[in-house]
Amino acid sequence: MTRAVLERMCPFFIASNVARSIAFYRDKLGFEVWYQEPGEDLFFAIVGRDGAQLFLKSGYAEPLPNATRDPAMRWDAYVLAPDPDALAAEFADRGIVFSMPLEDTHDGLRGFELQDPDGYVIFFGRPK
Repeated sequence: MTRAVLERMCPFFIASNVARSIAFYRDKLGFEVWYQEPGEDLFFAIVGRDGAQLFLKSGYAEPLPNATRDPAMRWDAYVLAPDPDALAAEFADRGIVFSMPLEDTHDGLRGFELQDPDGYVIFFGRPK
């Protein structure tokens, strides 16, 4: 029997304001809007860049980033970035403030962290 292939896993973030989140990911991180609904009162969107994508949804619940529950488990998403140095430079040029600067981490990664408008922490990097 042939083993089935998994292509990617996509985080699903509850957003307090989907339009604001779309603007952040599009304008600051260079993502494209792949889908959104409905028109004026945005409820749901898919944004992506290359092989990374994110689902955004407003709802009855408030956003709950991991760091609000346990500061030691702060990442809400890990994005594999083959060249984190170039990506950090691009994001810095777009005015992004990093919650953790570009560095080699104690656990064998090279990368950086940032927070989106709802406080979700995203790590962009790769194994050293």
